[in-house]
Order: sequence, then structure tokens, then C-alpha cells
Amino acid sequence: MSRAEGKRVAILATDGFEQSELESPKSAIENAGGEAFVVSPNTDRIQANKHREHGDTFAVDVHLSEADPDDYHALLIPGGLFNPDALRINEEALKFAASFFDHKKPVFSICHGPQVLISADLVRGRKVTGFKAIQRDLENAGAVVRDEAVIVDDGLVTSRNPDDLDAFNEKLLEELCEGRHEGQDKSVAA
Repeated sequence: MSRAEGKRVAILATDGFEQSELESPKSAIENAGGEAFVVSPNTDRIQANKHREHGDTFAVDVHLSEADPDDYHALLIPGGLFNPDALRINEEALKFAASFFDHKKPVFSICHGPQVLISADLVRGRKVTGFKAIQRDLENAGAVVRDEAVIVDDGLVTSRNPDDLDAFNEKLLEELCEGRHEGQDKSVAA
């Protein structure tokens, strides 16, 4: 049996995500025997960025309006400049993310991705990291911020940027295989 066999991960993304921050974790999940599904408010395809340039397009597996958090064991939110900015003002996306905390399921977010968690009020009291430019935003939202490659806080895994993907993917798989985390709660007090 593969390490993540039977595990299903929702990847919440829209246009403007950083390509490596979706591709690399998705490959890690699939190579470990799990399944990863792109969930998006877009239909059909979403456009990746490779830093400031357009990257590839990726198929949307499930439209956000039809996505049921009960169908997934964990949630991944990749970064990029535009992806989290669009998702953080989408109430459906915020509710989708919050439901993983409600059900104590692992959540993985990298680079600018934690901006979605800020807008959903999911980082208060949690140990996290993120892209240098959003670390102050995380602090202002009540998070305990560390400038490290990867931070794991009871089912919440965060990283700073694509340079951290190896460490991020390793911890993502570890937390995915552990399953539900009783401390994964959106109401953690600071």
C-alpha cells in the first residue's frame, strides 16, 4: 500500500496561482498514492503563473459550488499573487476553507496562500509562516509568525515560497497520512 493511498486532497485555486506551488505538492500526493483534485470558482481551466509570466493552464476537476468538503481528507491552497487575492474575497471559497478546520482536517498553504486563511479568520493563535510580504498581515490577524521553511501546527502546514517545496511536501504528506487533528480548530485563542 502506498503512503497516501485512499487520501483525497482538494486544491483550492483560481487564475494566477504559482505553478510550482500546485504542481509540486500535487505530484507528491499522487506519487504517494493519493488523489488531488483542483477545486475552483472557475469552470474548465485555470491559468498558472511562473513568477511574473504566464505558465500552463490546468483543468478544473470540481467547480467550487459543487465541491463537498466531506469528499476530501485535506485542503491545499497554493500561492501566487493573484490566486489568493481572488479567493480571499470569495465567500464560498472562505467557507470551503473553514469547513476543513471545522472537521479537524489538515490544511496546507504556501507563499501568499495563507491570505485566504487570514480572510476566513483561521490563523488567530496559530503558528504559521508565509511569503515575507504577508508575514505582517499574518501577525495582524493574530498568528504567531516564524520565518522558517515550513511550520506545522496541529494539522496546519505553511511554507514561505517555492524554495521551500521539498520541506513543505514532506510535512504535507506526513500530516495527510496522520489524518484528523483534534487541535485543528479555527477558534484557537492567542
